[in-house]
Amino acid sequence: MVACFHRQRHYNLRRKQLSRSRDGTPVCPQAPRNVNNQRSAMRVITVNTNGIRAAGRKGFFEWLEGKNADVVCIQETKAQVDQLDDPLYHPEGYHCYYFDAIKKGYSGTALYCKKKPNKVTRGLGWDPADSEGRYIQADFDGVSVISMYLPSGSSSEIVQAKKEGFMANIQQHFKDLRRKRREFIICADWNICHQNIDIKNWKPNSKNSGFLPHEREWLDTLYNDIGYIDAFREINQQEHQYTWWSNRGQAWANNVGWRLDYQVVSPGLKGKATATEIYKEQRFSDHAPLIIDYAIDY
Repeated sequence: MVACFHRQRHYNLRRKQLSRSRDGTPVCPQAPRNVNNQRSAMRVITVNTNGIRAAGRKGFFEWLEGKNADVVCIQETKAQVDQLDDPLYHPEGYHCYYFDAIKKGYSGTALYCKKKPNKVTRGLGWDPADSEGRYIQADFDGVSVISMYLPSGSSSEIVQAKKEGFMANIQQHFKDLRRKRREFIICADWNICHQNIDIKNWKPNSKNSGFLPHEREWLDTLYNDIGYIDAFREINQQEHQYTWWSNRGQAWANNVGWRLDYQVVSPGLKGKATATEIYKEQRFSDHAPLIIDYAIDY
């Protein structure tokens, strides 16, 4: 798995004031800058592409080119590294890191970083984090960004058990990270909704994987006991803020969705999220990209 870098493109973008949605929530501008016309925020995008090649055919990379992200976290690449030789999958201006699963066409994560990381870590030393390419981390000065794909448990009791084993192991890992002298932005398809406002039909789904009481309690522990923060909810407390819609029926048309994609930050980044957006004008997969700007240098 190799990193690829192409010369950074210079964007001549006018400075824009922070815009807001109809409900007053700060929405990510084109490119936040300071008075010296330098980037004044770190922009992080996370998205489950449900197949990076499929998303590419739907215009994902053309869209990404105009978003001026500092770090892009991708889940479910569903491709081996040797299938991604096309320059399309190594966007100009980014150092690109992929971590694929042993099984072809399955799982996988990736990171695109404008600034070259000091270190990139693939895997955690245990399965299925390693064998299924579910965890990749980039370390910068003082902050690390993680792209993670937590298993789904919806298809059977066996896969639900695998999901819960992953949850137990990753929870201990997150505890261990708190002892590090750096901050963390954990971008993931968590495959769990936290609260009733995070899912359209919460009552009938309370017995389904992804909204089971003990899964929600696991997130309670992550936030309340271990100390991590849901950066999106720091800014936006509105209902109907979903990032995934089933391909069945008219879920997308009727906004019958789930909020499964979060950027979770360590306590030192509390209050640093300044604007957020769930991008829904185009569809690249069954998930929508989540964009968050942070008032941090890295």
